[in-house]
Amino acid sequence: MKTGPIEKIQSQWHKLTGLHTREEWSAAIVRTATAAELAANFAIREEFKARSRFDAEFVDSLLIWANGLDGKMKRLLLPLSVGSAGKKRSEKIKKLKAAAEQISKTRNAIAHQGKFSNEDDAKAAIQRTREFVETLVQL
Repeated sequence: MKTGPIEKIQSQWHKLTGLHTREEWSAAIVRTATAAELAANFAIREEFKARSRFDAEFVDSLLIWANGLDGKMKRLLLPLSVGSAGKKRSEKIKKLKAAAEQISKTRNAIAHQGKFSNEDDAKAAIQRTREFVETLVQL
């Protein structure tokens, strides 16, 4: 059975909930960033599906090229949103870009610098990412 993009995001959320319950704060934060990137992938694929005839393989190559949540926002989603569905939508994407930068920064400090996080860090990251994912998927 094939798992869809929304189910993949939900699966990440389920896993991060377990990590949070076990007080594995840093791992939970990394998992939130994964959920955010999956949401960005979903949104980008939907934009390309609605606005182009590019095949899935080509879009996947763009997602790899964009490299990470921040790159996907800057290189793909933000440019796709400009002029596509009005100023309101573009402004929401710009705000989401700022959230994505913070999500990436927090994740990268853990993954690349070995930073350890505490419960407050995890709660803040989870809330920020929840808002990011819900807003992006709704758009």
